[in-house]
Formats: sequence, C-alpha cells, structure tokens
Amino acid sequence: QVNLVGSGGGLMQPGGSLRLACEASGLTMRFFIMGWYREVPGKERELVARIFPTSGNTEYAESVKGRFTISKDKGKNTIHLQMNNLKVENTAVYRCGARTTIDYWGQGTRVTVSS
Repeated sequence: QVNLVGSGGGLMQPGGSLRLACEASGLTMRFFIMGWYREVPGKERELVARIFPTSGNTEYAESVKGRFTISKDKGKNTIHLQMNNLKVENTAVYRCGARTTIDYWGQGTRVTVSS
C-alpha cells in the first residue's frame, strides 16, 4: 500500500519560512517524479516544484523560483520543500505527489501566510 504523508504546514507571517516534508512508503522514489502541488478553492491543482528521479533535475513554478527549494532524502524516502520569503499568495494546501504512469497523492498540508 502506497502512502505519502505530508507535514510541516502551518501559519507563518509574510517573509517567514516553512519546511514541508513528504514521507513515502510502499513505493521507491527513484521510479517516480516526486513533487509538490498547491490547491486553492476554485482553481485547479498546480505544480509548485518537482524533482526528476534519474537526473535529479528540478523544476519550479515561476512564482516560487529563488524562494522555494525541493530536495530528496533518499535514505529516508522523503522529499522536502523549503519555503523561504513566504508571501500571502503562497497560502494553499500543499500536496505531495508521486507520478509516473500511475499517480499517488498525499493528504496535503495547509500553509497559511498572513500577518
């Protein structure tokens, strides 16, 4: 059984930082494109950042480039999203995904950026 457990969300002031974690079980990350996606009401799920399994290359949404960093801890089967210089518009539910020919999704962790 595949499980993706996201954590690390919370309430933060603008300019602050959060570090999200997604621990995967039941799958081997090297076979999946691991990523973080954001969800806000009324909008489709959108990619925030992802990391490719073989090359380790990363891809980011334009709005988070230079502020967010995705990384993979292979030993712990975990990915992280370091979120710096948070902005109010980063408020969303962040969900990790493991994608290949089959997609798996975590339960999401809520990030609220507010003063």
